[in-house]
Amino acid sequence: MAVTVELRVMELLCSRLCHELISPVGAINNGIELMGEEDPAFVKQAMELIGNSARTAGNRLNFYRFAYGSGRAGSGREAALALLDGGKVRCVWDDAVNAQQVEWQRLACNMVVLVAEALPRGGSVQVSAVVGKRGLAVKGTGDAVNLTSEVRGALAGTVAVSELTARSVHAYYTARLAEALNVKLALGEPAAGSVSLTAS
Repeated sequence: MAVTVELRVMELLCSRLCHELISPVGAINNGIELMGEEDPAFVKQAMELIGNSARTAGNRLNFYRFAYGSGRAGSGREAALALLDGGKVRCVWDDAVNAQQVEWQRLACNMVVLVAEALPRGGSVQVSAVVGKRGLAVKGTGDAVNLTSEVRGALAGTVAVSELTARSVHAYYTARLAEALNVKLALGEPAAGSVSLTAS
């Protein structure tokens, strides 16, 4: 199911993807520099840094290839769990979601990113199917939940494409994915320590 978006949206998505990769790739470069040290402790540290950073970069690439691309390799669960592995946010992905078509899993992955980014101090994200009808529900719980007005506006479609930024473009793109599946995204009523997003 194709999703057509404006050139500016594609530019911002590319900018966001590059931002996601700068940190681990930079850490790999730092690790390579440490390899030149004679102290075995530095060399061991460098190997650990390179290994961890390469794994992080690979996980992020695989996730965004699934979430932004049209490939069908892997599953949404694998992509989401790998993306959040080792971070402050834990993901629980129900089996019923993994049984859905890849387009729905792709939407779920994009919803996970939005909810996870609303948990700056960490927490958990629960991905589940909407009981009784076609749809998805993603709920985040944690301290200091914060979904910015910029992201809310992009999600609701009230922000012009020309006003999107690298921070808000993901919300806009996620809403377009939902439209392609003939569903709408809705934010749940604000609650202390939680945020919810549904597609139905």
